[in-house]
Amino acid sequence: MLRYVLGRLPSALGLLAAASLLIFWLMRLVPGDPVDTLAGPDASPEARAAIRAELGLDQPFLAQYVDWLGDVLTFDLGRSFVVGGQVSDLLAAGAVNTVVLTLTALALAVTLALVTAVTAVVAQRRWLDALLAGINTVALAMPTFATGLLLVLVFAVVVPVLPSGGTPPDGFVARPDIALQYLLLPATCLAVPVWAGLSRFLTEALRSQLRQPYVTTARAVGVRHRRIVLTQALPNALPSAVTVLGIQFGTLLGGAVLVEAIFTWPGLGRLIEEAISGRDYPVVQVLLLLSVAIFVVTQLVTDVVHAWLDPRIRIGGAA
Repeated sequence: MLRYVLGRLPSALGLLAAASLLIFWLMRLVPGDPVDTLAGPDASPEARAAIRAELGLDQPFLAQYVDWLGDVLTFDLGRSFVVGGQVSDLLAAGAVNTVVLTLTALALAVTLALVTAVTAVVAQRRWLDALLAGINTVALAMPTFATGLLLVLVFAVVVPVLPSGGTPPDGFVARPDIALQYLLLPATCLAVPVWAGLSRFLTEALRSQLRQPYVTTARAVGVRHRRIVLTQALPNALPSAVTVLGIQFGTLLGGAVLVEAIFTWPGLGRLIEEAISGRDYPVVQVLLLLSVAIFVVTQLVTDVVHAWLDPRIRIGGAA
């Protein structure tokens, strides 16, 4: 297993290096200039030049990139141009809220996917299959902002049983019951597309396993259908489902920006929205690189878990 992990590290590091260069370059192609925002419309050319020199924007592109990359590697993320304050402090303030929201949505999506997929395969009812297929289609087709607005309309306006937005006033630990109320709507909105995609894939993976010869043998010796699904088909379907879950994690990252805006959730999604609107280079660059790093690490962990569940992958990677 260690050889397999070490063999995957070079490609992951290479992808991060390429992503850092691409992000830095693309930010310089975005129309507009942060100096305009900081200096104001009435600033003199001398004042604008002084601000540009202070920010290091008067240096050649390669020199700016090397300086920025060196600062990132030493965890000196610099100061925000527009939002204000140290970038590291801004990240720390928003990361807790985003991590809590994302992990809650992930746990909810995985739990619902397991329940619905196993129920559909064990029950073997046409009407249930049709119902779940219809719900999955609607969940995948409906945009995240539409799902969020619908949840707010139903559960915060028509039937006001949950808060429409914000975070728990006393934090997530002081009152878990209150925290759950604030988490339920945004986490559900974020989890819906991930649950739909994972549930559909896991259902088909289970049905594919039930067509394998070992299932025929188990049925021949009298093993009940439910036991076959839970003890044999499900463990064999999990490796491929874990891979799909790793891919679906990108949906969580992308959806977090919209969900945090809809539910006024002060996390990294709202921070990157403010930074992009103000052309705040240091904040946007670090957040985009952080998003890529999280995605790369997630894929690496997914591959490792897949290899742990399926020794054929591990042996092939080690060879």
